[in-house]
Formats: sequence, C-alpha cells, structure tokens
Amino acid sequence: MRVTIADVARRARVSKATVSRVLNNRGEVDAGTAVRVREVIAATGYTPSAGAVGLARGRTQTVGVLVPHLTCPWMGDVLQGVSDVLEAHGYGLLLHTMNRGADSVTRFTRHVSGNAFDGLLLVEPPDPLSCLTGLRESGFPVVVVDDGDDGDGDGDHPGFPSVATSNRAGATAAATHLLATGRTRPVVIPGPAALGRTRARTEGFRTPFTAAGHPTPHHVEADPTRAGGRAAITALLAENHEFDSVFTHNDLTAAGVLDALHEAHVDVPTQVAVIGFDDIDLAAHTQPPLTTVRRPSREMGEAAATILLANLAGAPFPTTPEIIPTELIVRASAP
Repeated sequence: MRVTIADVARRARVSKATVSRVLNNRGEVDAGTAVRVREVIAATGYTPSAGAVGLARGRTQTVGVLVPHLTCPWMGDVLQGVSDVLEAHGYGLLLHTMNRGADSVTRFTRHVSGNAFDGLLLVEPPDPLSCLTGLRESGFPVVVVDDGDDGDGDGDHPGFPSVATSNRAGATAAATHLLATGRTRPVVIPGPAALGRTRARTEGFRTPFTAAGHPTPHHVEADPTRAGGRAAITALLAENHEFDSVFTHNDLTAAGVLDALHEAHVDVPTQVAVIGFDDIDLAAHTQPPLTTVRRPSREMGEAAATILLANLAGAPFPTTPEIIPTELIVRASAP
C-alpha cells in the first residue's frame, strides 16, 4: 500500500501540517523535528505528490554523506571539512555508513528515494555499489571523495565528479627522500589491491628506484592496521630479510612497523627508516615521530562539498577530478 502523509505524521508524532512544512522547507519547524520527519520519510519510502510539494522547486537544505565506516583515523577530518562548508551555506548533513553491508545499502537507497537530501557525497564508496549507476543515470547530484584518481582516469568510479589527492606524487616524494638519504632496499606494505590509490602509490614509489637502477621494492601484504604492520615486520625479521627502510600506505601500519622494530632492538632511523602515508594525529606522537605523506583529508572534504553546492546552485560539475596535493612531512623516523 502507498505510504501517505498521514502515515508519516503518525510515525513522526507530528501533524500533517508539520510534515507539509518540512517537505516545503518552510522555517517554522524546529531542526530536531525536521530531522525526525525526514528520517521517517526516508525509512518509509514516502514520496509526496508534486501537487502536495513542489519537489522540483523545493530543497531540503540537507546533503547526504555515505561513508564505508567511521573507524578510519582520517575520516573525521573529511567529515569536518564537509561540515564546515555545509554549515557556512545553511545546509545540514545526513550521515550514513556501510557497516551492515547490504542492509546499509537498502536503508541508504530509501533515503535517496524519499528525497531526504538534495545531493550526495560518497566517501571511498565500495566497488561495485549497484545504486551508483542508477543515481548517475537519474541526474541526482553526486560527488565522490577520494576516488583514487590522480587525474589519469584510473579512478575507482569513472564518470562521477570527484575529489582526490596526488597519491602517485606523494609516494614518489617518499621514495625520492629515501634514495637521497642512501636507502636502496625498501620494504613496501601496500593498501588493498583493488583501490585506485593503492595502484597509484605503488607505481609512484617504485618508479624512482627502478629509474635509478635499483631492484623493485619488496612488497609484503598485511592487514592495514597497527597489528598488521607489526606482524609483517616481525615475520621479515624472523626470515632475516635484509632491508633498510619501510614505506607503508597508511600511518597505522607504520606505527605497527615501529613497534616491531623497537621490540627487535632495531634502531630507527639509523638501521631502518620508516615512512607512512596520511599524517593522522598519531604520526607526530609515535616513537620516534613518523615521517609521512600528508593526505589533505579536511581540504578534500571542503572541496567536495563546495563542488556539490555549486552544482545545486546551477553550476555544471567539473569534467576532471579536483586533485588536492599531498606533502611529505619529515620527522625523526626518516630524517
């Protein structure tokens, strides 16, 4: 049976008039009530008629944000950047995670069909995500944050407007720094192989070594966690594998590398230099402090929100990714 405005009003514990005010984006409803009404609309899949609400004209003044999870240390910076821009322009934020897999996707698509927000930001969306194709084809405004695209068309979701960072250049800067300090036998602990940013960082790091006539850096697969980095290096040391440096695709893994080297009484950086990627808060507080490639997470969130709001105001989406550059931050682990 079709969900009616009366059904929405009853579940949201408000009058039909209040639901109508929320749908028409009128300011007489307090923010908490408006959020509750929109959540009910999304949960029930209610779609008001054009006669009841001028959907073509109206706006919710809300932007949806879909993230894989909230455990990534840099995710808060992305969301803060998004929030700063949205709040400055009078928009709210409706956050969804992918913690529950298919069930999360179902809930998310209900929000889309229920017109709970005006546009959508996808942060590191999984691939494939079936609803993405439908959103793009319907013309719904969507911007992807961190698509792994360095501007070379190698992103994870081609065809969507996106904001990324210079993964390849950041990894090249790390490799060049190690070579300049006499390190020629690095170990690399990469990220998930399916991601565009992993491919870009792997190639970016390898190129300076092969160009200088050195062997291809040795790769070790590990969980992208502190425990994973610790286990990987502990195993290498047990195998008597010779290396003079380690480059990891995230700082948590690098912190685990430092743990393992400390436990094995390997001096950092005299014997082994360590470089991470991201520059999360932890990086400045490891022992020794971690040299890393700064990923401009907050700036990426700001840029993505700015692009989306510009489109909602009538501007066309850019046809190429916006690339926010990385920066090598030199600290004591690889001076």
